[in-house]
Amino acid sequence: MKDNSHDISLPRFTKLEAFNPHRAEFACKHETDVTPPISVEAEAVFQQAMRLDNHDLWPAQRDYSKIAALYEHAMKLGHWKAQFNLAGLYLKGIGVPPDTERALALTEDLMRKGVPAAWDNMGAYYMGGIGPLEQDATVAYAFWQKAADMGSMAAQTYIGAKLLAASDQPPEAWANRNVGMKMLECAFAQGYARAGYELGLEYATLGQDDKTKKASALQYFQQAVKLGSENAANFLGVDFGAKSLDTASVVAELDNSRSERYMVLGDALSRNPDLRFPNLDKILPLPPAKLPLWNGDKETLINAAKAVVPKPVTPPKPVPLSAGPRTGKAYIPEGWTLPSEPQTRVAAQYESTAASLDGYWIARLMHPMTDRHLAWNAAQVPLHYEKGELFDRSRPGLRDEDGRIQFHYLGQPVEQTVPVAATEHPFVIRGIGRYGDMPTLSRQCKSHFTCPLTGIWRAEVPQSHPSSSVFNQWYRQAYVTQGRHFPDPKEQHLDIGAHEVTWHWLGNANDMRGDLEYVSLGAPEAGADTHGDTTSSSSHNKGRDA
Repeated sequence: MKDNSHDISLPRFTKLEAFNPHRAEFACKHETDVTPPISVEAEAVFQQAMRLDNHDLWPAQRDYSKIAALYEHAMKLGHWKAQFNLAGLYLKGIGVPPDTERALALTEDLMRKGVPAAWDNMGAYYMGGIGPLEQDATVAYAFWQKAADMGSMAAQTYIGAKLLAASDQPPEAWANRNVGMKMLECAFAQGYARAGYELGLEYATLGQDDKTKKASALQYFQQAVKLGSENAANFLGVDFGAKSLDTASVVAELDNSRSERYMVLGDALSRNPDLRFPNLDKILPLPPAKLPLWNGDKETLINAAKAVVPKPVTPPKPVPLSAGPRTGKAYIPEGWTLPSEPQTRVAAQYESTAASLDGYWIARLMHPMTDRHLAWNAAQVPLHYEKGELFDRSRPGLRDEDGRIQFHYLGQPVEQTVPVAATEHPFVIRGIGRYGDMPTLSRQCKSHFTCPLTGIWRAEVPQSHPSSSVFNQWYRQAYVTQGRHFPDPKEQHLDIGAHEVTWHWLGNANDMRGDLEYVSLGAPEAGADTHGDTTSSSSHNKGRDA
């Protein structure tokens, strides 16, 4: 194995500014604005790996060798999260032989690509003294500070929480609440559950004699549960069920029904930390809203709070690459296909030259002008050429005077993956989403208007919006009752005006039986337009999701 312990050019030895817990300012940046884009093809492979890493299985029952192979495949297709996870497997020796140098090298490659989470992980490596790195908290904090400034939500949360102390208590805590809160709010805006929990704790501490701050704490804990915080769910479960309310409590009165539901969600999150409950208000709206009735089935409660995705449709049969048999130079092994984009971009080459790379190339007329030209182009199939091999100049079916031909590089074959959407939705397979019967009538509403229909709503901003990458996520759903206001992005510390957000109605309102509301998973009733407000009575860091 190559000894890299003295190669100062490696990212692990980057000279960084010393950690400054008393810095005056912090500029919020988001990970999604700087991480490499992920192709549909790479995401499909990544989701296959995530399906195998099923939390319903004991770790010993999971095929980590296959998971590692899929991560490597997705990594080669440019999936940074797959590479991040693969580094973790090498570090622990799960599914692959333990190899700390390989883990470091994969992490450093991501650092070069500008992935903030990789800089955060390098800090963890130094704190733990991983492999050839000497344990050094000073260096670790310097890397975490760099990662936080780049946009790492994990680093922003870790350092932000450390800066909320009333006085300096090095090396564990420092007094710089202004910057600490900015870091936590930045991570919270990115959908990081731990940040919401830390903000809830901070406001709970400050709110011992301030009802407004207590209300803010309750809101942060609620949002943290939606984002998947087991700690927040358990906090509220205990708080609503406490036998006596003290100054540390954020609830106004005891409510054992609410306590029970939060504890069910906390238990679910302990078993599957990938869960999120964006539609928590469907089953657990905060007071003074009353709880809908629940039949006691835990799975119904858990599923009702999950994100809703449309049921899959039967996919059309795939169109073959060519009508003829794929033999000779056109042969592609069964189970393999050409990528949507070549692994390496190569300029088109004239037919009189030789292939500059191994792989598949396809002939195209440079200036097709007639129907016959277009038909000739359409009839061409990818052909395999070795590097340095002359291109085929036979021009079958084409006269020499029909124009010049160029060969375009299509890349090397990749293992064919069945698009997850063609069978089952990956979030449903992994248990973090559920199918819902979508309404046949499409309805949408701008965020600054009140909600016209009770049900689950999906939010989005235009792709041209500067915050679209962080806001337009699969979990941006909310259960909103008729006449109420939609969630305000400003309350999530996002620089997005309410008038810029469009909400799309997905139906799935709770069942109304007379004046009583029941937690349900069914399709919206024919009288969905009559659903009103909820008024019935009631007795360190892994790259997971895209």
